[in-house]
Amino acid sequence: MSPRARSPTLALPLITAAAIAAGAGAHLAGAPRAGDIIWAAAIAVALVPLSWSVARSLRRGDVGVDAIALLAMAGALALDELLAGAVIALMLAGGNALEAAASSRARRELTALLQRAPRVAHLRRGHAVEEVAVETIAPGDVVIVRAGEVVPVDGVVLAGHAVLDESALTGEPMPVELGSGSPVRSGTANAGEAFDLRAVRPASESAYAAIVRLVEQAGAERAPFVRMADRYAAILLPVTVVLAALAWALSGDPVRALAVLVVATPCPLILAAPIALVSGVSRAAKAGVVVKGAPVVEQLGRARTVLLDKTGTLTLGAPAVERVVVMNGREPDELLRLAASVDQLSTHVVAEALVHDAERRGLELDEAHDVRERPGDGIEGVVGDHRVAVGSLDYVRERAVAAGGDGALAAPGRSPVHVAVDGALAGAILMADRPRPDAAKAIQALRAAGAQRVAMVTGDDRDTAQEIAQDVGLDEVYADCDPEGKLAVLRAVETEPGAAPVVMVGDGVNDAPALAAADVGIAMAAAGATVSAEAADVVITVDRVDRVAEALRIGRRSLAIARQSVLAGMGLSFAAMIAAALGHIPPVAGALLQEGIDVAVILNALRALRP
Repeated sequence: MSPRARSPTLALPLITAAAIAAGAGAHLAGAPRAGDIIWAAAIAVALVPLSWSVARSLRRGDVGVDAIALLAMAGALALDELLAGAVIALMLAGGNALEAAASSRARRELTALLQRAPRVAHLRRGHAVEEVAVETIAPGDVVIVRAGEVVPVDGVVLAGHAVLDESALTGEPMPVELGSGSPVRSGTANAGEAFDLRAVRPASESAYAAIVRLVEQAGAERAPFVRMADRYAAILLPVTVVLAALAWALSGDPVRALAVLVVATPCPLILAAPIALVSGVSRAAKAGVVVKGAPVVEQLGRARTVLLDKTGTLTLGAPAVERVVVMNGREPDELLRLAASVDQLSTHVVAEALVHDAERRGLELDEAHDVRERPGDGIEGVVGDHRVAVGSLDYVRERAVAAGGDGALAAPGRSPVHVAVDGALAGAILMADRPRPDAAKAIQALRAAGAQRVAMVTGDDRDTAQEIAQDVGLDEVYADCDPEGKLAVLRAVETEPGAAPVVMVGDGVNDAPALAAADVGIAMAAAGATVSAEAADVVITVDRVDRVAEALRIGRRSLAIARQSVLAGMGLSFAAMIAAALGHIPPVAGALLQEGIDVAVILNALRALRP
């Protein structure tokens, strides 16, 4: 019954069930010879693929419980216990079909991601609309995203606004409204009216394409826990053979030996572990977490140490207004509004962040005139009746009369944006990369999920990193780390007693080496960080760091259910083997009993699908 290189369908169990019923009918009609022939044929049909499977396994040096099934059916033929052999054949085929159905259900959410991948798009060519294959879209093309369609490529909203359903990627049920110029990820669905999108990268390099590639890898590998189950099977086979031989030798009845083989036939330890772990993969997908297969679920379940990057992982990853320092009695909001009105026409990342912060505060920005910008230094223009200059202290000093300024405003992790109004220094706006609102709770959740040590690994200076670490409650900080430095920290931590498995969490290109080398690499890829996502084992598709703790919780629960199912199945099998050896369970009853155990452990393993 192992899930190895067979294609279980409903056909074989239905044919076997029909053969059992026909054989029973022949016996009841007074034609026992015909009935036995039908049952023997059913056994023979099942023995052919089973023998081939066992032979291939033995060539690989893989001895599984299928060998016991082979011995049991061959013994049933030899001892004329044809009904028992036919029942084993039925349960073997039925177990394979059940396993296929369970695995299919467990992968349902991941398959849904693949099925949602758009194949065609509609491009605006002048006044015409042309339908093209998604892979032909180039950066700069204008794509019309119609109501209900899945966004085919990463891009920005050209005009008006867009209402997007991101639930397939993030798990969040509420639609998101985005204005002109806002970035849009591929894979989200248009929940509003049609809008124009300017593509920023080819479909093959989009965020959704990267997630699809990860999904295609999910479930392809076998977890170490499953390989350990195979080792258990190698132990179970000789124990079963020895117990069957003793039962025969002590009782003189070969049927008892057959009964022992029959009750040992199913393989809950091989079925339960992969089903529970693959169910964990599916459960994670519902939370916006794409996991590259069952082996990663097991490692998540055993994780003891979590290392987190700072920028974009524990922090928002972009500058934001922390404080407005004013002079000459001007109101902070008014100073911010004037600065943002001029910065609307700048492409500098700090200027964009300042404008977004002003808009979030509900400030009404004016149109600026006579605007001149010195890239990298500052920008000036006329807003209403005021000439406003925004930028570095030196830039503002050139445009302000008797502007002294205060260089002390510059502090680790903070960038002051100075503002002059009508030739006089009016104040400064302190910009900083702030901790995520959910960062502190996420650290607590990681500890609750079983992480015994949570640390930061960052390229920032120690003072800035230490301040963030104290705010969110980390155990320790590794600062001033370049990509090689992060990799060195990871390898050093992995060698410490009791630290492994180690989880690395990051979002940037500089995190990719550590993500690839960690026991589990988790990429925060909500913004489409494809390099880190490709290197990682787990991808968080929603911009929430608390999903890292959710991944650990899912891993722990899935692994616990897998172990529980394996141990329960093996315990019940051994108990049934002892009873069969003592003559209390005949072969037919043993086959039915053991297959009941198989069904029970599979259903128990499927509990990993539930929250």
